[in-house]
Amino acid sequence: MPIKIPFTKNKKHTTQQSLSLDHDHIPNHVAIIMDGNGRWAKKRGLPRIAGHKEGMSVVKKIVRRASDLGVHVLTLYAFSTENWKRPKNEVDFLMKLPVDFLTTYLPELIERNVQVQTIGDTGLLPEHTRKAVEEAISRTSENSGLILNFALNYGSRFEMVNAVKQIATQVEKGELSTGDIDEQLFSSHLYTSELLEPDLLIRTSGEQRLSNFLLWQLAYAEFWFTDVFWPDFDEHLFEQALYDYQNRKRRYGGI
Repeated sequence: MPIKIPFTKNKKHTTQQSLSLDHDHIPNHVAIIMDGNGRWAKKRGLPRIAGHKEGMSVVKKIVRRASDLGVHVLTLYAFSTENWKRPKNEVDFLMKLPVDFLTTYLPELIERNVQVQTIGDTGLLPEHTRKAVEEAISRTSENSGLILNFALNYGSRFEMVNAVKQIATQVEKGELSTGDIDEQLFSSHLYTSELLEPDLLIRTSGEQRLSNFLLWQLAYAEFWFTDVFWPDFDEHLFEQALYDYQNRKRRYGGI
């Protein structure tokens, strides 16, 4: 059944229209590269961490809307393996954000039946970050609604190399033969082995690249880009992305 939504675009997207989202055609898995926090802050003469803090409030809004619309999985690129190269004070602040977010928002996530998961090498996260994430995963593990999947210390190339190493080890041990290796087997060794592949990728801030994010999993996803910085992203733009997705034809290489 279509859902009528009044819509107002931000800045370069400013128009008035009424979106009619098809409730039966909501993407199962939406992945988002939340980009532009630092540039948003710089434009306002603020420190970069101010942009990250503002971006956290946007995460709450989008999680709520995705849950209400029936999205099954929402994967958010929260911290990449390359982000360790940033200034120490910024990295320290980014490592504190999951603690603040989950401490204040966990009761609502539980009430909304949201299940928290992560992908990435979380063992390298600071102890306070890791503990907050582990507690959220544990306390929401029985929830059956939206899967809120944070990519933390995540890098797709590392993920794929690690999968190759695991498969090679199994071949060496005689547990597998090279003839057993196919796309399904490879996918089963990725962080996302228990998740559906993304249907839709959203990236904010005007950048149009994947930045080492879900390179294997996004093979047939639809891409949606906006010039709006993440702190200015809102529920209306999220709905616009879903509306545009619903009006595309996914052929998977066919006709």
